[in-house]
Amino acid sequence: MEHIELTSTEMERLQAELAELEGPKRREIVEAIAVARGHGDLSENFEYHAAKNDQGLLERQITILRDKFESATVVDPVEGGDKIGIGSRVVVESDTGDRSEVTISNAGGDGAVSPESPLGRALYGASRGDQVKVKAPAATWTARVISVS
Repeated sequence: MEHIELTSTEMERLQAELAELEGPKRREIVEAIAVARGHGDLSENFEYHAAKNDQGLLERQITILRDKFESATVVDPVEGGDKIGIGSRVVVESDTGDRSEVTISNAGGDGAVSPESPLGRALYGASRGDQVKVKAPAATWTARVISVS
């Protein structure tokens, strides 16, 4: 996995998420598997197969988070000024007048945009008032940076 940057807040959030997955969520799935095993024949036991599938998905989420930690560097969010970087909350207006608020983040979450996404690449390093070209797979469009915080 390539190097990623996270703010300390993002790192803490991901660590809490990992603790939840490795603790209560893992125990919950182990219990579901044990209960399903008690229902008899495993070859036709839907509950067992669903619980095993859930276990596989959970373990994959854990692996992804652990990989992020191994390749992460904690950075200070860009504070003050108008330059967009990791942790910046940005309001953009498309060339059609639609406004969106996004956060530049490698940790994901509501309203998060990866700095590697088309919008994230276009915004990274830009400032309030700049117009940026967003080169997405389906189309290229222009966005104006309304605010940065």
